[in-house]
Amino acid sequence: ITIRKFARRGWLPQDLVTNGTVTPEMMQFLEGCVRAHCNIIVSGGTNTGKTSLLNVLSVFIPNHERIITIEDSAELQLQQEHVVRMESRPPTVEGKNKVTIRDLLANSLRMAPRRIIIGECRGGEALDMLQAMNTGHEGSMTTLHANTAKDVLPRLEMLVLQAGLDLPTRAIRQQVASAVNLVVHMQLFEDGRRRVGTIAEVQQGTGDNVAIDHIFEFERRGVDAQGRIVGRMRATDRRPRVLERLEMHGVHVSQGIFQQ
Repeated sequence: ITIRKFARRGWLPQDLVTNGTVTPEMMQFLEGCVRAHCNIIVSGGTNTGKTSLLNVLSVFIPNHERIITIEDSAELQLQQEHVVRMESRPPTVEGKNKVTIRDLLANSLRMAPRRIIIGECRGGEALDMLQAMNTGHEGSMTTLHANTAKDVLPRLEMLVLQAGLDLPTRAIRQQVASAVNLVVHMQLFEDGRRRVGTIAEVQQGTGDNVAIDHIFEFERRGVDAQGRIVGRMRATDRRPRVLERLEMHGVHVSQGIFQQ
């Protein structure tokens, strides 16, 4: 048995700013992306705080929107009124009545969702998630295990192939490039602190490739006398293309936050 114990009060955006997980500028940008219905993948290793960050980002979803959450085990703590919670189920001893994430995702599309949030993509449901993002369910979010933000794209390709369809790599990459807007990568450092290590934008690259451009990243500088990681969150001087989408949705973000 594994027991996961949750706090009585969920994390709020200001909590992550106060404890140094993100900077105010990064949180301002993430808030704008959620409100503008950008599709977001929160990546990271085990115990890096992916689900906690997903909970925090869900705070920015307007209360009137219908949200469907799909999980293996219920961990998301959304506070909106119109939330439908769906949970997968393992088979019985006889091997019957199994309900997979893919089953739930296929059924959720018939429930008129405004957003779909999958607790974690770890198999063929990644293909269904990409198709949902590409067919009108913008603003959807999920988490994914990956070592770095750049590793998210090949990891996503591998998960799509587990769907059992013989899809060419070119078609998968086109789906990824058109569906995913942002990758937010969480890191657990040696001193025990969790930080957003990278916020990157996904877009179509040259040829069949998918490009990932870092917008914010943690710059590591060393270790102090107490063994704590010394560094800073910095902008990379890249103006994200997704800003046009934010403006179209009436979300205004200061241009100065993207300057070093």
